[in-house]
Amino acid sequence: MNLLELVLILATLLCALTAGFVFAFATVVMPGLAKLGDREFIRGFQVIDGVIQSGQPIFGLVWMGSAVALLLAAGMGALQLDGAERAVVVISAIVYVAGVQVPTFRINVPLNNTLQRLDIGTMNADALASARSAFEGRWVRWNAVRTVVASLVSVALMWVLLRL
Repeated sequence: MNLLELVLILATLLCALTAGFVFAFATVVMPGLAKLGDREFIRGFQVIDGVIQSGQPIFGLVWMGSAVALLLAAGMGALQLDGAERAVVVISAIVYVAGVQVPTFRINVPLNNTLQRLDIGTMNADALASARSAFEGRWVRWNAVRTVVASLVSVALMWVLLRL
């Protein structure tokens, strides 16, 4: 096994873990929170996101490591692979950054931060409903995008590994 294969395995694992994380939010966390009233929904999300934003080291390693490992694999793959394998690794890296990392930091995290700043104890029912409405639909839509992209990239990387 060479260094490129090791980096591809690491990138595949970390992308698959990221896909599983956003998949869990798409299929369990957000549908569960959706059943709550506005105050409970916002507070529940604040608590969950607070764990992530408090610098949970394993989460950070997986999330950022997936992008770093995949970009490294793409750079190495562009130099060492050819044909479809090269194209799939390079395109996967571009698609992953554009479809998972960029929406995370341009859409989901800013929405999370807006929700984190709310003091739900001082908000009336209309303000809570408005805050939830401004957050939930957009967050869920972009998480679905991240889920599909991360999953497809993970499968594409598995395909490349099987061909090496």
